[in-house]
Formats: sequence, C-alpha cells, structure tokens
Amino acid sequence: MNNKLANKPQLSDLEKWLEIAAAHGELKTISAEVDTNLESSTLAYLSGKEIGSPALMFDNLKGHEGYRGLYNILGSSLKRICLAINEEPTDDHVEVVKILKDKMGEKLGPSTVREDEAVVNQNIDNGDEVDITKFPAPRMWPLDGGEYLGTCDAVITQDPESGRINLGTYRQMVKSKNEVGFYVSPGKDALLDREKWWAMGKPAPVAGVYGIDPLLFIVAATSFPKTQSEYDYYGGIAGHPIEVFESDLTGLTLPAGAEIIVEGFCYPDETFAEGPFGEFTGYYGRPERPTPYIRIERVRYKDNPILTSALMSDWPSNECGLFWAMTRASKIWNDLDAMGVPGIKAVWSPPEAAGWGMTVVSIKQMYAGHAAQVMALAAQCMGGAYFSKYIVVVDDDVDASNLSEVIWAMVTRSRPDKSIDILRETWSTYLDPSQNPPEERPWGSKCLINACMEFKYIDSFSPRSKLSKDAYDSAVKRWNEVGFDGKAPKIDVFEETPFEV
Repeated sequence: MNNKLANKPQLSDLEKWLEIAAAHGELKTISAEVDTNLESSTLAYLSGKEIGSPALMFDNLKGHEGYRGLYNILGSSLKRICLAINEEPTDDHVEVVKILKDKMGEKLGPSTVREDEAVVNQNIDNGDEVDITKFPAPRMWPLDGGEYLGTCDAVITQDPESGRINLGTYRQMVKSKNEVGFYVSPGKDALLDREKWWAMGKPAPVAGVYGIDPLLFIVAATSFPKTQSEYDYYGGIAGHPIEVFESDLTGLTLPAGAEIIVEGFCYPDETFAEGPFGEFTGYYGRPERPTPYIRIERVRYKDNPILTSALMSDWPSNECGLFWAMTRASKIWNDLDAMGVPGIKAVWSPPEAAGWGMTVVSIKQMYAGHAAQVMALAAQCMGGAYFSKYIVVVDDDVDASNLSEVIWAMVTRSRPDKSIDILRETWSTYLDPSQNPPEERPWGSKCLINACMEFKYIDSFSPRSKLSKDAYDSAVKRWNEVGFDGKAPKIDVFEETPFEV
C-alpha cells in the first residue's frame, strides 16, 4: 500500500543543489510539453552543442504529469562541476583537477538516519503497486532498444563477503512495470558483486537510485578501489557525510536525499534482450543481447519527483565527458603520486576524446627514461587503464589541458620512428566501436606518445620562442586600452635568457 510520511522532509539533495545552480544562472526550465520519445533527448543534444550550456529541467513531459526530467546536469559546464564538489567556480580546469585529486584522499563515511527522515520515502510502493513506467524514462536515440530509466543513476550493490557497499553508474532499460535491466561491463564492481551472490546460490540484492545530486553521480560514475565504498568518497569531496538509511528489504544502505529508488533482486539465468543504446563514444553500444535484470519489489519516491537522465553522445553534448575528464585525471595523478613518480605538473583527460579515450601528462623531465616511465604507468595504473587508447606525455612548458598546445608539442618534439610505443591486449570495453568482431571488444591496445624534448639533448634542443614577461605584463594592462574586449589570454611560460645585443 502507498505509504505517506507524517512529517516528511521537503527538499532532496538534488533540489538543494539545483537552487544553488539556478542562483548561478546554470539552470533552464522548459515548461512547454515535451515528449520523452526522442524529443527531450534531441533538445538536450542540440542545447549541449554550446560549451557551458545549462542544465535542462523539463516540467511538462507528455504522459507523465506530476513527474519531472532533468538533463545535462553537469555537461560541459566547469562552473557546475565546481558547484557539485562544493568549490567556488573557476575557469582553470587543471586547478579543479588538483582540488579534486586532493579531496579524493579525504574520505568520510556516511551518516545513518531513520527511514522516516528520508525524503525519498514520501511515497513507497510495494509488490503489485510497483509500476516504473510512470516515471519519464526516455528513449534517447532512434535505434535504442527501449526506454532507459537508468542513465544518470547510482546502482547500489554489496559484496556478500566483505559487506562493502558499491555505487556504480550503469544503463538500465525498462523491461516491464516491475523489471529493469542490469547491464554491467566486464570487470566492473557490480558484476563481481552479482556473481558472488550467485555463486552462493542466492539472488543479488540491488537498488537503482535516480534523481541524484551531481556529486553522487560523479562518485558513482568513477572507478575507485574495489574494496572501498563510493559513499566515503562522496563525504570527503563534499566535506560532510552523505545521509543514508538501511533497507529492511535488501539490507542495502540507501541515500536518504534521493528522488527515486527502486529495490529488488537479480536472479541467475534470468535475462532479456537488452540494447542497443547510444553510448558515450557517440556510437551505439553492443547489439541487443541477453542481459540480467532486476525484479523490483519496492519503489520509493519523493512527491513530484525528478528523474535525472544523462545523454550519451559525441562531445560536447555528452553529459559525462567533462566530469569524467576531471575525475579520471585526478585518479591518474593520485596513482602516479602514490607510486612516487616525481615531476608531475598536470594530468588531463580531454573530454573531446569521449572523456576516457586519451590521457595527457605534463612533466618536468628529471632523468633519462622519465617520460617513458610516466607513459607506461599512466597507461596501466588503475585510474587510467580502462579504455584509454592514447597516452601523451609533454614537457612542463605545455598546458596539458590545451589540445592546441599538446598537438603542437606532438608535432615539434616527437619522432614517429622513435617516440611511439604500442601496448597490446589491454583492458578495454564492449562499447568500443573500433574493435571488430564485437567479441574482441573486452581487449584493446594503447598508443604511447612521447611528445617531450629528447632528454639526452634537452640542453641543446632548439629554443622555443617565448614572450618577454615585462612585455606581456604591459600588454595585459593595456589590453582594453588598445581596443580588445575582455581579458588577455593567460600565459605562464616566458623567456628567461637575458637579451644580448
């Protein structure tokens, strides 16, 4: 029976964040009627073509009165990413990577609240009452296999041996009113958890969480050590613990401030035809194939709930591209620091490269083989091993986050016959369209490009043309005076050799 809380909380974690985003001009509300069948996603794709485009709240979704849909929660907006990690907005991408890198080391566990204190429990449907088709799950691309309830989600599982709670972001296609897909890529934590339950002869308890605040999306979509819970990273990045409650149905700890939660069990040998789905690569993922699903036994949801949906596409309309770039770069940087590699000046994962497809590391070369060492470790450390195809190492006078500078360094400092190495049979994904036939796709390869000045000749390498610091400072002061708008470009590399007549 539908259950209403007597003293219900008012705002979800997402709504609290949306108030902040709106105050910064980062939210656009669309009140005109919009269809979730291709129309909402098409509008999100077209809007997302502009870098920094706003989050889109659809208030009037056809056939779903009383339910709202949020798209482009982070998208290509660095400002919204800063707000999501509880930082003041900046336009310096590498500085945000540094902040996130440090915050990832400040883990803080969750805080437990009573079930009746959780905003998500304003409404609870059990058993035959369950009907997930009332939520505005979109069909995003013309060849998608169905409607996807889970795209901007946090899927919660538990390791039955250690008790560790895992949060991951996985696509979830609607199968029926009380069944939803549970697709997980090989090697991911939820798949390992699921298989452990099945090996014990038990169904795997699972919860799908939607209408989540962007920080929960960020940590769920980021690969952390398999022995640790994403809840702890949420607390460390936010600066305060996330509030959770324990479910008496699945035994899982669930985020109290969510908008929608479905709970149930995934049984071995129960599959359905799932997919295809337009993925983050800008291509459809694997063709329709048998995929496990969740039998939903309970649905919890806030009044007038918001379903968060993440459009997967080519950049910049890919809603995950930028924050994937930030978190991946942060994790690789942390891994390099943990291995004691010196001289790391910056790490970047260009969002233009499908978020995960390329890694750039800027270093201060300190010894023979330094650049080659960094290439190999950045390619295969846990933070960077999955999917990435191109690893480029540049000198510290090159901005790793500026592809124009990176390409310039590749052309002027690398030697194709000596500066490129290939790693084979590396960790990849079923979603890589370049690997054919499709059954080859868990395996990939990586191209390592040394775009640094050759170390043995670094002292005699052709000098780079650099600005005079005094001339630059003068130009910056006079920028508007001489007729230019805005601010002068930021330059950090200057000529230090005295001029001789």
